[in-house]
Amino acid sequence: MAFMAVLESDLRALSTEARRRHPAVKDAAERAILKLRTLSSPSEISQNMDIVRIFLMACEVKSVKLSVIGLSCLQKLISHDALAPSVLNEILPTLRDHSEMSDESVQLKTLQTILIIFQSQLHPQSEENMDQALGICLRLLENNRSSDSVRNTAAATFRQAVALVFYQVVLAESLPAENFGSGSYIYRTSSITDDVGRSMNNSELEHNFAFGKPSLTRETTTCAGKLGLRLLEDLTALAAGGSACWLRVNSIQRTFALDILEFILSNYAAMFKILVSYEQALQHQICSLLMTSLRINHELEGEVGEPYFRRLVLRSVAHIIRLYSSSLITECEVFLNMLIQFTFLDLPLWHRILVLEILRGFCVEARTLRNLFQNFDMHPKNTNIVDGMIKALARVVSSAQFLETSEESLAAVAGMFSSKANGTEWSLDNDASNAAVMVASEAHAISLAIEGLLGVVFTVASLTDEAVDVGELESPTCDFIPSAKHTGETAVLCISMVDSFWLTILDALSLILARSQGEALVLEILKGYQAFTQACGVLHAVEPLNSFLASLCKFTINFPNELERRSVQSPGSKRFDLVSDQRDSIVLTPKNVQALRTLFNVAHRLHNVLGPSWVLVLETLSALDRIIHSPHAATQEVSTSVPRLTKASSSQYSDFSILSSLSSQLFESSALMHISAVKSLLSALCQLSHQCMVDASSGFGPTISHKTGNISFSVERMTSILVNNIHRVEPLWDQVVGHFLEKSMLQLADNSNQHLRNMALDALDQSICSVLGSEQFEDHVMSRSDGNSQDVGSEETELRSLESAVISPLRVLYSSSESLDVRAGSLKILLHVLERHGENLRYSWPNIFELLSLVADASEKDLVTLGFQSLRVIMNDGFSAIPPDYLNVCIDVTGAYGAQKTELNISLTAIGLLWTTTDFIVKEFPLVPVEEKEKGIVEVNSVSNEIDVEKREAHADNIYDDVNSHSPSINVVDRDKLVINVFLLLQNLGADERPEVRNSAIRTLFQILGGHGQKLSKSMWEDCLWNYVFPTLDRASHMAATSSKNEWQGKELGTQGGKAVHMLIHHSRNTAQKQWDETLVLVLCGIARLLRSFFPFLRTLNNFWSGWESLIVFVKNSIFNGSKEVSLAAMNCLQTTVLAHCSKGNLPMAYLVSVLDVYELVLEKTPAYVGSTFHKEVLHGLGELYVQAQLMFNEEMYTRLLVIIGLAMKQTVTTCDNCEAEFGHVPHVLRNVLEVLPMLCPAEHLSSMWLILQRELLQYLPGPDSSQSEEVEAGQACSGNHIPDVHAKVKYEATNGTFSATVQKAEVPSPTFGSSSAAAVNSPNYLFAEKLIPVLVDLMLKAPAAKKYIILPEVIQRLGRSMTRRRDDPDGSLWRLAVEGFNRILVDGVSKLALECGPDSKISKPARLRMWKEIADVYEIFLVGYCGRALPSNSRSVVSLKDDESLEMTIVNVLSEEILMSPIDASIEARNPILL
Repeated sequence: MAFMAVLESDLRALSTEARRRHPAVKDAAERAILKLRTLSSPSEISQNMDIVRIFLMACEVKSVKLSVIGLSCLQKLISHDALAPSVLNEILPTLRDHSEMSDESVQLKTLQTILIIFQSQLHPQSEENMDQALGICLRLLENNRSSDSVRNTAAATFRQAVALVFYQVVLAESLPAENFGSGSYIYRTSSITDDVGRSMNNSELEHNFAFGKPSLTRETTTCAGKLGLRLLEDLTALAAGGSACWLRVNSIQRTFALDILEFILSNYAAMFKILVSYEQALQHQICSLLMTSLRINHELEGEVGEPYFRRLVLRSVAHIIRLYSSSLITECEVFLNMLIQFTFLDLPLWHRILVLEILRGFCVEARTLRNLFQNFDMHPKNTNIVDGMIKALARVVSSAQFLETSEESLAAVAGMFSSKANGTEWSLDNDASNAAVMVASEAHAISLAIEGLLGVVFTVASLTDEAVDVGELESPTCDFIPSAKHTGETAVLCISMVDSFWLTILDALSLILARSQGEALVLEILKGYQAFTQACGVLHAVEPLNSFLASLCKFTINFPNELERRSVQSPGSKRFDLVSDQRDSIVLTPKNVQALRTLFNVAHRLHNVLGPSWVLVLETLSALDRIIHSPHAATQEVSTSVPRLTKASSSQYSDFSILSSLSSQLFESSALMHISAVKSLLSALCQLSHQCMVDASSGFGPTISHKTGNISFSVERMTSILVNNIHRVEPLWDQVVGHFLEKSMLQLADNSNQHLRNMALDALDQSICSVLGSEQFEDHVMSRSDGNSQDVGSEETELRSLESAVISPLRVLYSSSESLDVRAGSLKILLHVLERHGENLRYSWPNIFELLSLVADASEKDLVTLGFQSLRVIMNDGFSAIPPDYLNVCIDVTGAYGAQKTELNISLTAIGLLWTTTDFIVKEFPLVPVEEKEKGIVEVNSVSNEIDVEKREAHADNIYDDVNSHSPSINVVDRDKLVINVFLLLQNLGADERPEVRNSAIRTLFQILGGHGQKLSKSMWEDCLWNYVFPTLDRASHMAATSSKNEWQGKELGTQGGKAVHMLIHHSRNTAQKQWDETLVLVLCGIARLLRSFFPFLRTLNNFWSGWESLIVFVKNSIFNGSKEVSLAAMNCLQTTVLAHCSKGNLPMAYLVSVLDVYELVLEKTPAYVGSTFHKEVLHGLGELYVQAQLMFNEEMYTRLLVIIGLAMKQTVTTCDNCEAEFGHVPHVLRNVLEVLPMLCPAEHLSSMWLILQRELLQYLPGPDSSQSEEVEAGQACSGNHIPDVHAKVKYEATNGTFSATVQKAEVPSPTFGSSSAAAVNSPNYLFAEKLIPVLVDLMLKAPAAKKYIILPEVIQRLGRSMTRRRDDPDGSLWRLAVEGFNRILVDGVSKLALECGPDSKISKPARLRMWKEIADVYEIFLVGYCGRALPSNSRSVVSLKDDESLEMTIVNVLSEEILMSPIDASIEARNPILL
């Protein structure tokens, strides 16, 4: 074992050292070595005294070296428990003898051995041994010959021995093992809050001792207890300057004895609290000692007057007060009163500082302060000790302002707090003057007082938190705040403490906070403000809470010239500008910033309990908001004269942004407040805003910008609160919006401050949009769309009430205000709401439509424009979200905007919205016929139903599926009502006095019918035709006939030369009648579109034929009585209908005949000079009609067509001959006829009509004389072909829907078709003939061969007659065109016809002979006869003559090459003239 080896080594060293001078010791050591080798453990050594005696023998020699070796070995044996307790009686005398030796090392070894004895099992148990052991330490301590190291070691050894003695007492008496008082004295650390917090961590047993529970005390003590009591009594006597009876010591330093007593009092509190004998010693001896030592009724001299002694006395007193005040009430009361009096006496500054340290310790120890307050202040028979302490500390703080070196002292105080915060020690320079030392001392005293006051504050806060933790008080963060009086012990204690000294603390702390600028000091005081204010809030101490809040707010912002600001200013004085400028120059110091942060912390912590106190907070936050947004505000680091650009890069904006963020977070946290707290906050904001408006109306109080800023702040923060409490907005909505309307809106509407009005309106806008955009509304909309009606049924009533409450303020605001700006603002809000959240609305549509209808009747253009913008949003984006019950109302409102007279473009756009609405209605809501709705059968009657039955059935099935899948909430009757409502509105708008509006309405009406007609039922179509379409036509016709023809003047643009200058209006639209004509044209075009698209379907409607007849009558009247454009539109209406359906076989003959009647009447009644365009349209219409309806034409109908064309030609020839002669051109009607003629080629089933067509045309070429005409008629009779009379007229009769046709001999339709008309046809019209010849030749060549042979002689004869014009007009073009036509007929017609018609041809021989005879006559007359060589006029050119010769050569070549070379089936009489 190591211990045994070390011990053997020590014995060898002892043997070696004693070898020369002490052989006996040497021999004994060697024997001990041998003996030691036989032992194996310390316990065996303890049973053998030989080992111990050799070391005692060595010590008895009193040789320094041997004594040191012997004492060292004894220490090892004692430490390893290798000695029996009985050996102590031999060791202690040896140690006493060694203590008297003069060698320092021996004395130190002796003290070490004594300490080891106390720490081991050899601890003295008898009074004698204890006396010897402690006496050795005291003698070395008091021996004047002892060195400093020996005295210090002796003092330390005695102190540790005393501690071990009382530790043995604790063990022997079974006292709690923990030293509760050990280290419990609170030393100054980096923070007062840390000191208070550490003091709260004491054990529960100490808490019980503090209240002095008698169940733990006992009167009997053990031997160890008695020894400890004897020692305590001797120490008390020594501390009092007397002698120790038991320790047999005359005197020691009182300071040392007092230090030992202070150590015992602070570390063994359980011993004094449980053992009655010790408690009595404490009360009667120690307290008497301390009271005597505290008295300063005479000048202190000697050791008693030393600062260290006074410090020990005060510390001992502090321990008694702190640990034993519950049992020593009277003594502690005396001590405390003496300490308090010391602060008033003219004592040395160091003495006052010591007292303040003690008082500060009491204040920062929460348990101590609690016990003191309960034992004294709350006890009616005792003195208010704690209150006196706090007042004493406050008096010390207040004295700072009366010192001559006040500023220096406060600066030093700030430096001390700063050093403490940084963890360093504040110190003066080595060469500091006495004045500096004095300033530092004063500052130290003030610092202690401040810390004491802060300790009280944090103690109250800690105790309040403890009461909250144990349930005696409600936490300020809880939703429910009880109103009952608090009855808990800790709660009552806290309330009493606050009521007792809040005012004293507030005065002292506010003084220091106002005078000091040190950051650490300010921060510490603000922490105290925050802690105490929060405690007051939790305790519902209203007056202290408001006082501390008001004081805190005072330090948040420095307003310069405050007195000047509060002075009464006249509204127009120059003083106002000065104050305003000074107000803007505000600098926030670090103290202001920290105070603001503290205020935010308090508000966050106490948001549920502030109640009316919110006003104080909000006034400060409003001022902060103005500063943050002021361009002249700055933090202390940046001067106000620095330009804004420079300031932007400085740290002030970091502070401002942080403060702004804190302010925003405060109101955002309202979501966590109880609802009553939120209402209190809103009430405070309303009160702030209202007070500013009252001041503004009275002309007193803050400046205008200040008032405006407060109102703006209130409104913005109310909005923020509402936004953050969307989840529970119902109980808050009326309060917030009521303020906007009653206070902000209505009063500001009469104010000239437009900014505030707009701000309030914006707040209302944001509030409404926030509520409607909340998850509550979004979820409800999703539930509706998913069809979960059962899930949301319970929320319907609540949601209906909320939505109505959210939207109704807009209608109230618009109706109750006469201000244009306010009304416009309400409409802008509505627009924003609809744009962002229109799809979420469900129950507020009546309010919205009522408001929009009011706007439609307004006379202000801006209001109407804003209202219509909202309506456009509804119609374009939100129409599908409108409940079915309100769709009709929405359509009516749209019609109201269409009818308003304020803005034309709005009316036009509203009409377009009606169109869009109808598209949506027809598309989204399928048609369910009324008669089949009860059976559940879905069928769609449309145009396709009439055309294709199979498609109809398939379509019906699809519609049935769509109805089941969409489950629309509107039935067929509702859909029909909606569509009919749209038609009614459009019909009414179609009668508007503004042309643009009525034209747009009419276009829209017909576009709707044209676009969705296939989806309308028969009943709907009948309703539309008889109630809307034809009435619209009648009204437009009536207005066109009765409107004024007076010319309008355009809008006045200005003046020139004293005369008004008007905008020019086109001549076609410069009268009301012309404008209505345009409207009538649109109606006709719309009807044409309907007939063109739905004629087959419409024909199946009841009484449609009567409608068609009325339309025919209207067209006829329009042609003869209306304007040209109306006439054209009327004709086009019929023409397009017929053209669209005749080729498809959808047009019955009666409709075609009725149209032909109109054409005939038009060409018969209208003169040729009416207009070229009209006749052109009519004639081209006839041509197109025939082209499209060829299959419907029979011989009678075709003859009727030729009659109509002939009427136009003959009327023109009769009336326009003079014009032709005068102007030298063909009339426009004849030109149009020439364009149409190629289109009139008879179809295959009308081949017999070729002869009639060509003979009608031949009438307009120069004809033969009478003898020749008779010959022609005879030839026709011989041909045997019956040709119908061209003037036969077809008459169709309609009886009960069946049509019969009869052909009657045409009567002359007018007097012009008598002899005069025939004469007019036979009269020469050479210009028309020139144009007709090429057309006639083309038709001739197209005719069938059989018909061509019959008519060919007549054509050749007429061409030959035209060729004879060469003699009368050699310079004319007629004969040349006739020659060219004749050549074409010979080349393309006669020669081929000769080949085609062989000997077996069915063409009669007389007809062929007559053809060759006519050809021979033409050659003879033109080439040989009297017109063969006409004399040219002198004016003809050489080129013209050469052309004539060329033409003659051509006809000769045709004769020789074509005619003579082909087989000629002619008689010799007919052939000879050709050959000759």
